[in-house]
Amino acid sequence: MTDALLDQSRGKRRRGRNDGTPSIPKRVMNYSQLRNPFPTMNVFSADEVESMHETALRTLEDLGVRVLLPEARKILAQGGARVDEANQMAYIGRDMVQAAVKAAPKSFLCKAGARPRDIKMELGCLSFQPGAGCPNATDLQRGRRSGSGRDFRELIQLTQHFDVFQMVAPLVEPQDIATHLRHYFTTQAQLTLSDKFPFVFSRGTPQVLESFEMIKDFRGLSAADFLANPYCYTIINTNSPRTLDIPMAQGLIDFARYGQMAIVTPFTLMGAMAPITVAGAITLSHAEVLAAITLNQLVRPGAPICYGTFTSNVDMKSGAPALGTPSHFQASLAAGQLARFLGLPWRSAAGSASNLNDVQAANENQMGLWGCLMAGASIIIHSAGWLESGLSISYEKLITDVEVLNMIAELCAGNTATTDDIGYETAIKEVDPSGHFFATTQTMARYNSAFYEPIVHEYANFGTWTERGAKDANIRATAVWQAILAADQRPATDVARVEALQSYIAQRSKAGGAPPES
Repeated sequence: MTDALLDQSRGKRRRGRNDGTPSIPKRVMNYSQLRNPFPTMNVFSADEVESMHETALRTLEDLGVRVLLPEARKILAQGGARVDEANQMAYIGRDMVQAAVKAAPKSFLCKAGARPRDIKMELGCLSFQPGAGCPNATDLQRGRRSGSGRDFRELIQLTQHFDVFQMVAPLVEPQDIATHLRHYFTTQAQLTLSDKFPFVFSRGTPQVLESFEMIKDFRGLSAADFLANPYCYTIINTNSPRTLDIPMAQGLIDFARYGQMAIVTPFTLMGAMAPITVAGAITLSHAEVLAAITLNQLVRPGAPICYGTFTSNVDMKSGAPALGTPSHFQASLAAGQLARFLGLPWRSAAGSASNLNDVQAANENQMGLWGCLMAGASIIIHSAGWLESGLSISYEKLITDVEVLNMIAELCAGNTATTDDIGYETAIKEVDPSGHFFATTQTMARYNSAFYEPIVHEYANFGTWTERGAKDANIRATAVWQAILAADQRPATDVARVEALQSYIAQRSKAGGAPPES
């Protein structure tokens, strides 16, 4: 009966268009500028959060942080820290931390390659980034393999296709590109295949400054323009517990000096490189973030900086990272409380430890994702595609995870209950008891825009699904990513700037490139 009614309604739609009736507009949603619609959820009381913050300050003052970069120790010492050069330790006073947090901007605009792609970075805003930093790529057609330049470019194109990703990410490490030339390849791919907010690895000042130069010239920016707003971002990972290595400390300095956004992210696993409790692990993570923010703001007060965390637990039987667990969820909530305590925009993360795109992968990613959403994260990284706790990026999982992100983006729009929405005259009054609403005035005006249309989910009944080949979600996802890559749609680019970028890369490559610093 339902299928017949649907057919009747579809036939009425077709006749209406043939009779000159205007076609009903399809659903159009802006996934580029999202705000988190969900109320934040707490795991600790306000007093407990203050105690964790106080303990983090005490940790920095009394226990200190090992800082391996001499320049960073010098900057901290000039800012008032007590530095033990023999042991490479910096003891950072709470007054320094408080001044840095006060100087850090609470809201700023991240400038992408096209103005509609710009991102507001503040508490309450919401951006998604796909999985990042994986050494391997995998898909059903080509299997699991070491990441390559081809994978990097393909995954950038998939990221560009879906508006729900507001930021470009280094989804896979292109290991067939030499390390002294790799930053040329990754920057060129992002600039020519995407107009979204790009990423730059912090792998030493030479590579960072050359990446800045490429972005600045390709975007047609003056030095002052580039300094005035962030046009790219990096991820700064502390080495927990309480260590800041050379490239990460240098990245904090370089990005601050040039006004670009650094996202500070301790990777703390409960029971391994952090205390086994949520409170202990997040307190340690908080201390490390505060140390990094202090260094960054000492270099240039007001430099765009983003609080971050990636805290979950290990499997105590194997020592392997576990993601999407209740502890991961609670850690995200706790990090959100501390970020809001400081008033800073912040980054959290989802992800999966599963070895393939299966039910475990979906469950873990969604559990982690909802932890981030309930915690009020400004940026959710590793929101799609991650397998093996970040060892692989899956093409199919990228697509199946996007389905969930799209539905969350739809929820960000909220809903309304106007007279037209309630539909007394155009729906309720038109239908007799035991009738149907397929052909009401309200339904006919909204059938093309009322509901989210899936990209990979299948809503057909078993018989129809079987007739279509009984394809599961992974097979359908394969067809989706293959179709996107086959279409090869790219953002409009200035030919002269592309040629200038290629010329710059050729010249710098001939001169020997820029080896990463360690």
